Amino acid sequence: MEMLSMLKVGYTVLRSETPATDLVNTFMDWAARRSLLLLAVFMPPYYVYKLTSSALATVAPEDVAGKVVLITGASSGIGEQIAYQYAKKGARLALVARREGSLNEVAAKAMDLGSPDVLVVPGDVARPEDCKAFVQATVERFGRLDHLVNNAGLANVCWFEEVPNVADLKQVLDVNFWGTVHPTHAALPHLKNSGGKIFVNSSAAAMLAMPRMSFYNASKAAVLNFAETLRMELGGEVGVTVATPGWIESEMTKGKHLSREGRMEVDQDTRDAQVGLLPVVRAERCAEAIVDAVCRGRRSVTVPVWYRALFLWRAFAPEVGDMFQRVFYRRTAGDGGSQMRARSVTELTGAKRVLQPPSLYTSEIKRE
Repeated sequence: MEMLSMLKVGYTVLRSETPATDLVNTFMDWAARRSLLLLAVFMPPYYVYKLTSSALATVAPEDVAGKVVLITGASSGIGEQIAYQYAKKGARLALVARREGSLNEVAAKAMDLGSPDVLVVPGDVARPEDCKAFVQATVERFGRLDHLVNNAGLANVCWFEEVPNVADLKQVLDVNFWGTVHPTHAALPHLKNSGGKIFVNSSAAAMLAMPRMSFYNASKAAVLNFAETLRMELGGEVGVTVATPGWIESEMTKGKHLSREGRMEVDQDTRDAQVGLLPVVRAERCAEAIVDAVCRGRRSVTVPVWYRALFLWRAFAPEVGDMFQRVFYRRTAGDGGSQMRARSVTELTGAKRVLQPPSLYTSEIKRE
């Protein structure tokens, strides 16, 4: 009966001299509404395939001993811990960040943990010429490149309507998005030669947009879609793994971010208001999951895993997510808009001591 009804609709459209594209799209609308039935049939064998693939990857992950891994944003946080995880597996490393002193400290520890050779290359991922230079320096030093880890990142915390000049926050996209695109473009020929892998660090914010982080949310959504597109274009030539982590122990969760004027600041009161009641995962645990996912050739990794449930809620019941965001991230009257309910709750209950690693209790960050 439904098919007959659809044919009648098509006949009516043709008789009314409606463009053929309208007929095609009308049919596609009808088919899409019924595709969930096909999805229900498709999912069981698909998950059998996924479980089988996962089991095979568990048995035979990639051995990266002696392989060359280039890591951006390696001077602190997740990038630093990723360097240590690769070092423990015997990989040779090229570490990139703007702070040369901190990179040298990370390099020394990576050597102690088992890396046979570490190259330190100061550079800014927002500068295309720097990206070409540190990729070239890596290949000249080691003769090859096997893994590219795009990890460098920058956050802003401010209400969008209070930004005096939005151009001041373009640097968020310069680092997060273009700081992934430029190294990837420079490294791709070498990765194709080695049959290597690309890691892209997006964020849960790409799918769960948070108030006061509009530029960061947008940049991470762009990074996520860039990685997904790259995977389709490259096919099996180069592996692509994308991470969508939640709140992770880092300088950002210590309170380091761009203000509404685009100035870098460390403000733990603002941090407490933004992170609120969500638990912060240790950087080491996050790095372990990331390196494991890359070595096993997985498409994606989410740390902590329970964020995936939030992604489903966002997809199927977005109004529920919006409601909770408004409850906990609504400005409180009388404090200039800086404090929010989530921070108030953590202060009253003392929950911060349970939800955050001890390293976040201090505002000290690496300066060099």
